[in-house]
Amino acid sequence: MLNAAIVGMGKWGQTLVNSVQGSNDAGIRFVAGCTGRPERAAEWAAQQGIRILPSFEAVVADPAVQAIAIASPHGMHAEQVIAAARAGKHVFVEKPFTMTKASAEAAVAACRQAGVVMALGHNRRFLPAIAEMKAMLADGRFGTLLHVEGQFSGPGALAYKPGMWRANRAESPLGGMGGMGIHMVDMFINLAGRIAAVTVQSHARVLDNGLDDTTAGLFRFESGVTANFATLALAPRFWRVGLFGTDAWAVLHGHESLTVCRRDGTPESKVFPATDIERAELTAFAAAVAGGPAYPLPLEDAIHGVAVYEAMIGAAASGSTYAVA
Repeated sequence: MLNAAIVGMGKWGQTLVNSVQGSNDAGIRFVAGCTGRPERAAEWAAQQGIRILPSFEAVVADPAVQAIAIASPHGMHAEQVIAAARAGKHVFVEKPFTMTKASAEAAVAACRQAGVVMALGHNRRFLPAIAEMKAMLADGRFGTLLHVEGQFSGPGALAYKPGMWRANRAESPLGGMGGMGIHMVDMFINLAGRIAAVTVQSHARVLDNGLDDTTAGLFRFESGVTANFATLALAPRFWRVGLFGTDAWAVLHGHESLTVCRRDGTPESKVFPATDIERAELTAFAAAVAGGPAYPLPLEDAIHGVAVYEAMIGAAASGSTYAVA
């Protein structure tokens, strides 16, 4: 059983803990943690058997903590990953991994130098429907892949009030990218490989809190595949990712409903069982620490996802197409 600490006990930090706490087969349990407002998390932490420590530094120094799960504001991730690694702690970090390619490379280098496992929380990689789409790609059922499309939207920005870290444009450039869209970027990389260039438009049509609510882009992959992308920060919740090839297309609506159509065929739909993807990713992290299968998100993909994000920010600001570093 891997003894872990949670850094950040807001809504998402609690979601991570709740997905595995008290389970004997997840391979991980949370024993300590820290948060910016401990008084707001005290009752929950007590119920979960988690010791609230006074600071991140105290978490890193705690000999009972073998691994640290980071669910803090995005801008803190790189520094915290590096500090945890140097202390010999395995690291699970929420997305966005970091805010710049250079800091992502530094964080990965620290983990490799320390010999610790680092896992990035792109939980949609653990959906059974995505495994089916990857199998279709691997066995050639799409023929030649031509195009990818994806959208991840939701209403979260409506709750972002002045003073909240998510309402800070430095933490949330391009509106819904940090909370939602970055997941779709990772999904593009997971399914179709490295992204070479991006063109992005991002603006606020209705929000007046300083953040964008509408972000859309065109991508070109190193393979020559193209993609269109959108994330809306003030809209009903929506997830869709589609692959379009010469011989077939497949579109995943939500997390479970996959529709596939072969050339000269009719669309066929399959509903996959609902999956606790937070539990799945933490279980995979614990298994990797224990010497089992490698965590199914290569560190090179983690760095590349940040490079794409950084290029998107530049492309939106300049109004031009940006090459991905």
